[in-house]
Amino acid sequence: MPPRRGSETMRRRDFLQLLGTGAAGLLLRPRRLLFAQGAAASPGVTREAVKIGMSAAFKGNNAALGTEYYRGSLAFYQEVNSQGGVFGRKIEIAALDDGYEPTPAVNNTIALVDKEQVFFLSNYVGTPTLTRALPLIKSYSDRALILVGNLTGAQPQREEPYVGQVFNVRASYRQEMAALVEQLWGAGLRRFGAFYQIDAYGRSGTDGVARGLARYGAHITAEATYRRGAAFDADMSLAVGHLREADVQAVLCTGAYQGCGAFVRTARDLGWNVPISNVSFVGSDAMSRLLLEHGRQSGRDYTRALINSQVVPSYDDTRLPGVALYRQLLDKWNPRVPAALRDPKYTPARASYISLEGFINARVIVEGLRRAGDNPTRQSLKSALESIDKLDLGIGAPLSFGPNRHQGLNEVYFTRLEGGRWVALTDWRAVVRA
Repeated sequence: MPPRRGSETMRRRDFLQLLGTGAAGLLLRPRRLLFAQGAAASPGVTREAVKIGMSAAFKGNNAALGTEYYRGSLAFYQEVNSQGGVFGRKIEIAALDDGYEPTPAVNNTIALVDKEQVFFLSNYVGTPTLTRALPLIKSYSDRALILVGNLTGAQPQREEPYVGQVFNVRASYRQEMAALVEQLWGAGLRRFGAFYQIDAYGRSGTDGVARGLARYGAHITAEATYRRGAAFDADMSLAVGHLREADVQAVLCTGAYQGCGAFVRTARDLGWNVPISNVSFVGSDAMSRLLLEHGRQSGRDYTRALINSQVVPSYDDTRLPGVALYRQLLDKWNPRVPAALRDPKYTPARASYISLEGFINARVIVEGLRRAGDNPTRQSLKSALESIDKLDLGIGAPLSFGPNRHQGLNEVYFTRLEGGRWVALTDWRAVVRA
């Protein structure tokens, strides 16, 4: 629930006191608090720049998520900036690391809004982080603060009381899980297990499984969980054993790439070869790199009967002009996160589903900034985004927002690994028999 208006000042003061530890993170650009004279008297807007705030995981076991999301967005922003920006303003990103943990995400949000004075927020990563930040973002409704594009398909930001301040570009976890259940059910499977990260994200995905099965008068056969932050070398034998003893025919996972990768590795090492699926947030490319490398070392194939849903088309499908542009600009700019935010253990991917999603977010944001005009305010940006109808992004699906519609895309795609690469999944019965 959002904080009561009368408690907002106290809550913000309490949150700001937490920042005294210096744990809020590091910024891409130096702080600039001078606003354009004679232009929009809005935070985060000067004559020269528009500043966007981002909180995500850049380091640790989930470094790929924030890093790739940032890189995809920056590839498009750098291209726009090279052509003079939007109404002469360059786009800047103030990026903070939250390590995929709720408290740092809350602290970062306060720092971005109250200290860095960003124009709006974008590219938050993760359900456990965003759901904790939403009440705080709601408390800034008197400042017309909005969040545009985030790497989570959870429900809270799609519903009251938060949906008015959040523009979701991607499809939801409910949509992804319903689509996965539909396909697996159509392939003849009836006993479904759920493996999930034991937090708001995991519960959101598992709720989607339950809702998908309810359409067939069925329910989840068995569930198993893991703690957020688990590494790829974690022993998931208890979870695998529990689901295997329940005789489930497929496992639908809701988690991040290291934890879910550990589950796949453990299941296959134990000789359990049922279909295992993951939703888009998992970080498909980071997970496949872990599984393929481990497979080379152990001489095993960990890619059979592995299914991942996606909310953007394949980054290899350059027949789509939007994907071709993404690949062109990612290669042209080779964007990197600020040095202080880089995880030395993570090597950025040349292309990935997550960076493509970040790229699409950036294109939507630039369209909104252009529609907001040369004197943008937070309210005019919100109205501009709500005016977008059937925007052609070159990805085969138009994007639409509206005053009562803050989700732009609804498409769900299915992929499997073949020859070390994710490819479109068309023959579900073959996967089930694998």
